[in-house]
Amino acid sequence: MASRLNPYIAFDGDAREAMEFYREVFGGDLVMNTFGEFGAPESPDADKIMHSQLETPSGYTLMGSDTPQGMDYSRGTNVSISLSGDDTDELHGYWEKLSEGGTVSVPLEKQMWGDEFGMCTDRFGIAWMVNIGAPQS
Repeated sequence: MASRLNPYIAFDGDAREAMEFYREVFGGDLVMNTFGEFGAPESPDADKIMHSQLETPSGYTLMGSDTPQGMDYSRGTNVSISLSGDDTDELHGYWEKLSEGGTVSVPLEKQMWGDEFGMCTDRFGIAWMVNIGAPQS
């Protein structure tokens, strides 16, 4: 899979409603998973959306999630840029350059869903998320 770059929107508890709305607007296939499905069934956020992805007929990709308790949510600044794929070397290189001189909020490391994932804000104040999936055979 080639690497992809797309917007990732954080929501304040209404990710399901918002992503269903965007599916109505743009069409396409929507996949949503909750925090409970990804290994946190006892969490107060278990029914909230941990990750959603809309793939549209026009080739757009839109991702989103609910902001879990304990993390800051600020309407208007709730969009990050997502880099994802399975080219480990390429994505690690992007991560190193983007995080240099910036602030790492989640170190790039293996997560409970099995991928490597990290979040940082670059030196210009832009929020980035990098997800490195296992190569598909």
